[in-house]
Amino acid sequence: MPDISRTIDAVWKLESAKIIATLTRLVHDVGLAEELAQDALVAALEQWPGAGVPDNPGAWLTTTAKRRAVDHFRRSRVLTDKQEQLAHELEEGQGRQERQEPEQDDVLRLMFLSCHPVLPTEERAALTLRLLGGLTAEEIARAFLVTAAVVTRRIATAKRTLAEHRVPFDLPEESELPERLSSVLEVIYLIFNEGYSATSGDDLMRPGLCLEALRLGRLLAELAPREAEVHALVALMEIQASRSAARTGPSGEPVQLHEQNRGRWDQLLVRRGFTAMLRAREAGGAPGPYMLQAAIAVCHAQARTAEETDWAQIATLYGALDRLRPTAVVRLNRAVALGMAYGPQAGLDLVDSLVADPVLRDYHLLPSVRGDLLLRLGRGPEARQEFLRAAALAKNAAERAFLHRRAQEVPATEGPAGPAAGPTLGGAAQEFLGRADLDAATVRSYGQTLRRLRLDLGDGMPLSRLTAEEVARVCAAAWGGAAARTWNRHRSAVRSFGAWAGLDGLAAGLERRAETRPRASALGSAQLDALWSDPEVPLREKTLWLLLHESAAGVKTVLSLNVEDLDLEDRRARAGRTWVSWRSGTARLLPGLLAGRTRGPVFLSDRRPGPARTPGPADLCPDTGRRRLSYERAEHLFKETTRPLDPTHEGYTLRRLKPGPEETP
Repeated sequence: MPDISRTIDAVWKLESAKIIATLTRLVHDVGLAEELAQDALVAALEQWPGAGVPDNPGAWLTTTAKRRAVDHFRRSRVLTDKQEQLAHELEEGQGRQERQEPEQDDVLRLMFLSCHPVLPTEERAALTLRLLGGLTAEEIARAFLVTAAVVTRRIATAKRTLAEHRVPFDLPEESELPERLSSVLEVIYLIFNEGYSATSGDDLMRPGLCLEALRLGRLLAELAPREAEVHALVALMEIQASRSAARTGPSGEPVQLHEQNRGRWDQLLVRRGFTAMLRAREAGGAPGPYMLQAAIAVCHAQARTAEETDWAQIATLYGALDRLRPTAVVRLNRAVALGMAYGPQAGLDLVDSLVADPVLRDYHLLPSVRGDLLLRLGRGPEARQEFLRAAALAKNAAERAFLHRRAQEVPATEGPAGPAAGPTLGGAAQEFLGRADLDAATVRSYGQTLRRLRLDLGDGMPLSRLTAEEVARVCAAAWGGAAARTWNRHRSAVRSFGAWAGLDGLAAGLERRAETRPRASALGSAQLDALWSDPEVPLREKTLWLLLHESAAGVKTVLSLNVEDLDLEDRRARAGRTWVSWRSGTARLLPGLLAGRTRGPVFLSDRRPGPARTPGPADLCPDTGRRRLSYERAEHLFKETTRPLDPTHEGYTLRRLKPGPEETP
């Protein structure tokens, strides 16, 4: 049977959510339920090629998984009543009609469980696609452009978090339903948006994610038929998906909504969207955020041409959405509608009020929208700079190329914003950072500050137009809430750049802050055990973290160690005028990390430095050509790894590895 593998894959996609949901109700552990379901899948792969596909493949998989559950509990010699319950269900027929309602409830419970607010958004999305979509870690990784290991870790962490918080496999209470349902809808729409307008990669769209989100939305609408917002989300996704074929040109380039060939819109999806919208209205209640967004989509779909679009009605709907969900992105969309309904200046006034919003500082659509409005006002040179700035912020290759083309189509006329204006911010920043008298650490530090200025103000901004007010606005949006030490570091970079460029007073709007450095509390034993036992942590990081914990030395001191300074037998190393010592944990890992090296930094970066960033001999490994691991990179890696351990999901700093006074060796 050459098509048996495809058949099994299709059956699994359709049935896996119901199987896992049923098992989760029985075993009260979503991780174990998925393992049992996977065992049943393996059994199908082994048996169906020879025996043929059963008449009811879903029931076959469910029964096989339940038998695996019985075997599991018998091996563990616990939960006798659970064995009896499973055995009783196995003896009953699988075709009884009264079983259909509990099965639907189980899938709905699984959806609420995988989208529980206790999980971070990226973990909710991965777990939902895994449990309810039947996607493999590799398929999810390809969709979100991350590695399969990252997806596997997210899913494992999500399951562990659900177990630790003892999240019940049950439908939420009526009082909790709005919040919990909002979380489910958020995840489904996040999956759809990532497919509809990919945030990164080469392609504008990832149709597979759109289809998966539509399938999940339609499933939820069947399971919760009285929820207006569910039907509204389905309506919104159906209508947006109807434009897919018209959203890209022959070479994959984006086509803006008002330029799309509406004859290419999928009318079947449009009609399905209208039907879902009618069901949402029939469900009653005050319009929610998805109802308002769906109403906006309906306005676009009802217009036979772009010129017939009722922009005044769309602007009104965005105003209502802004009152209900006052976010910066909603206001940016409202600015577009105002600009179309009442002229570009009306839209630009609202956009300019959003420029300092930190939420939008890396959002490429802010300068893109601003460029559109400026172009319509006849301010071409300014619009050109905004399109270039949007292109620099865009992570998607198709959008980036599109924005570059838009910038090139606008003439760069002579004058304040044209070529005659002299040196630009981008050129001056590159020249400043390329100076021979700056060491690598200073270049990295100054580079962070100048990169932020270049992204927010544009590489093409003439240096003569750079003002202290604009610099202060950018710094306040980027680092206004940062620690005093971080703020002062960026302030120092601005002062140095201003002095070099002859722009006196460039940091005039940046007041120095008093620095206080409270001692960070040490990580607890449970958190440390999770770090030491994590198999995904690379050898370099694990060695560094253990050494910091066992030695109680400073981070920069440990990173400054060289191989020739180590005394492995005595478990110590000279660091300047002091000694760093360690215990058995570090002693076991160091030989593997060094791998026979006899010279150079102990902790090395992942890559060799580029020609323009070659460090001094003391920071370069003569054997591998790699540079010393930087403090900033080490901090970043630790924060990323410890996000799941941190209740705030921000991650911890390396200083938290330093033991408390009672633990100090």
